[in-house]
Amino acid sequence: MELLKRKIIEKGTVKEGNILKVDNFLNHQLDIDLLNEVGKEFKRRFAEENITKILTAEVSGIAIAAITAQYFHVPVVFAKKTESKNLDEETFEGNVYSYTKEKQYKIRVSKKYIAKGENILIIDDFLANGQAILGLKEIVDAAEANLVGAGVVIEKGFQEGGKILRADHINIQSLAIIETMEDNKIVFRDYRD
Repeated sequence: MELLKRKIIEKGTVKEGNILKVDNFLNHQLDIDLLNEVGKEFKRRFAEENITKILTAEVSGIAIAAITAQYFHVPVVFAKKTESKNLDEETFEGNVYSYTKEKQYKIRVSKKYIAKGENILIIDDFLANGQAILGLKEIVDAAEANLVGAGVVIEKGFQEGGKILRADHINIQSLAIIETMEDNKIVFRDYRD
């Protein structure tokens, strides 16, 4: 997706530890025009799937999932990272290791919001080590729902997550795959969809 790649080059910054900061348009401050195009592209890529629900993890995936959902006309469910008194006692759980926070945590979804047999599309902002998507997949599997795929805005192709998920036969659709981030220079993988 050329618009996204241009935005990454113009506004993104590379930090120590292979961290790509795109918080000025993707996951802190939001560029709604860009996110609308992202949602349309996910709709195009998953148009043949009978998606009944979109699943994401709080916090940074919610805006992307919500905008994408308007093109599928389906609800969004987000997995919560913290226990809360207002979260139902009956939940599906997944385990996630956060690369940026260097922390393991559980994500939870009320059993009321994902039903057996539903067709679930996962949406996430980043794919690096694949842990968030694997944790969300645990929830889908526990619900006996169908994971039709995962839409990712930015994939770090030089990390193992994409390979791991594709080896697990998950239909990963990444809108921009970064091949390298060296010397503050971002190089995208050349591919055709």
